[in-house]
Amino acid sequence: MTISLAAVLTTAIGAGTLTASANTSTTEQIKTTAAATTEQTKATTAAGAETTTTATDAKDQTTAGSQTPAANSNTDKTTTASTTTNTNTTTNTTPATTAPVTTTPATTAPSSTAADQLTLEKAIQQALETNATLVTARLDAKNADLNQMLSYKTSAEMPADMIESLSAAKAKYVGNAQLEMTTKLNAMQVTATEGKIKLGAQQAYYNLIFAQDDLELKKQSLTRAQTQLKVAKAAFQVGTKAKTDVLQAEMGVAGAQASLTSAQNAVEVARMDLNDFLGVDLTKSWKVVSSNKQTAPIKMTMQQAEDQALAKRIELTKVQEELKLAELNVKLIEEYSALSSMQGRVARNNVEKSKMAIEEQKRSITKEVSQAYLNLNAAREAIDYQKTAKDSAAESYRLTNLRFENGLATTLEVIQAEEELSNRENQYQKAILQYNLAVVNFETALGS
Repeated sequence: MTISLAAVLTTAIGAGTLTASANTSTTEQIKTTAAATTEQTKATTAAGAETTTTATDAKDQTTAGSQTPAANSNTDKTTTASTTTNTNTTTNTTPATTAPVTTTPATTAPSSTAADQLTLEKAIQQALETNATLVTARLDAKNADLNQMLSYKTSAEMPADMIESLSAAKAKYVGNAQLEMTTKLNAMQVTATEGKIKLGAQQAYYNLIFAQDDLELKKQSLTRAQTQLKVAKAAFQVGTKAKTDVLQAEMGVAGAQASLTSAQNAVEVARMDLNDFLGVDLTKSWKVVSSNKQTAPIKMTMQQAEDQALAKRIELTKVQEELKLAELNVKLIEEYSALSSMQGRVARNNVEKSKMAIEEQKRSITKEVSQAYLNLNAAREAIDYQKTAKDSAAESYRLTNLRFENGLATTLEVIQAEEELSNRENQYQKAILQYNLAVVNFETALGS
């Protein structure tokens, strides 16, 4: 999909080497050309215009020879010196006006880090462009529209005064309505799939952020364990602590190292999951720009949220369209046949089924929105609780260290306090993750 930076740099260096070699040959050519030009100027003083042209050509060659890549600094110095001498000779010999010498600035290759930055918005956009499920849904919708057009085009063009039977009426009116509804529902299905893709992209994005944050926490935990080990060894060497304190500290370092390795693996898995969902190379690396949702309380009430969802959710629109089609069937049967017939009774039953489907869909949407609303409030409050617990664990770890330094606590107690702090830090980060996901789910439930 993109040209790697290594390939670009390799090409640039290769080109620079060729240019430097060419400049050495060009310098010798310039000397010869400049000497020939001087002799020609003396012999053809009367032909000033011709001399001017020759000098200008020599000047152009000199200018071309002066442009060398920055990567070949030694060659640049030699070539530039020779070129300067030749330029002066040509200028003095030919007093005619020449174009000013210009140097083309070196082009800086774009930074791959900047290109690989991933924000929440970019993750969503990438998924909407390359997610395989969404691309397939769009193609399926196009194929369905084409098939519907081919099936109903002839019937829809039938004049109304030629319709004399129920089957002909259905072929024209129901077929027409079916075509319009199918086209509309196909577009709605693509929109619904886009909503799911947006949801999935955000979930994968936040999972990667959580994995990276957790990795940083595990690094901090390992640093604390290593510091404790140094303290325990120093105390053991001066005879103030027993060998068991050193052994316990070593176990603490080993546990922290194992947790770090697990966190590193989790980052790689989360990155691959994100790449897979986005539809890009599984090995692609990202510099993720963290973007947390605002933790302000929800401004709308639950009833307002339910009303908004009922007005925007595509699922409800779908069953409403199906009701319209069922009612059209009843109308045609009533006009061209009899509602008391078998077809009439079936058509009326289908209308009732469609009405029940609408009520069922409303109930399902209302339940989903209510749950998302409650989960969001709970997730927001959990952040405050976990932050308090994390701060308390940090203070407990600090005090335990002080007690250890004064001989009032063992290494095991310090290790336990550190593990508690590490766990609380992890729970706080997880609370932030759960809140971000709760916001995403709530927005999806609203039909956003």
